[in-house]
Amino acid sequence: MDSMIEWTEQEAMKRAIEPGKTVLYAHTPLCGTCQLAKKMLTVVEAALPELEIGMVDLNYAPDLARTYEIASVPCLLVLHEGKVDKQIYAFQSVNYLYDELK
Repeated sequence: MDSMIEWTEQEAMKRAIEPGKTVLYAHTPLCGTCQLAKKMLTVVEAALPELEIGMVDLNYAPDLARTYEIASVPCLLVLHEGKVDKQIYAFQSVNYLYDELK
């Protein structure tokens, strides 16, 4: 049930400034913690069907990393019209992520 969509840097930057809430998961493929975080987010996304979570591989998104000052991966950005509402680095639990995103 892997429904999170991989966005290019250009797609992510475009989506980030759209009206409403944008949830962006920044990761790198070789990061073990990122793999675990992705599994947690997949559960949260299933529990919140109206929520779309986009994924972006930071290896291919240097401008995005600079623009949103992403310090490390995994990183979950919650954006409203290009402004950062939340920047989450500690994916404490599925319940925590659910509460942060609902």
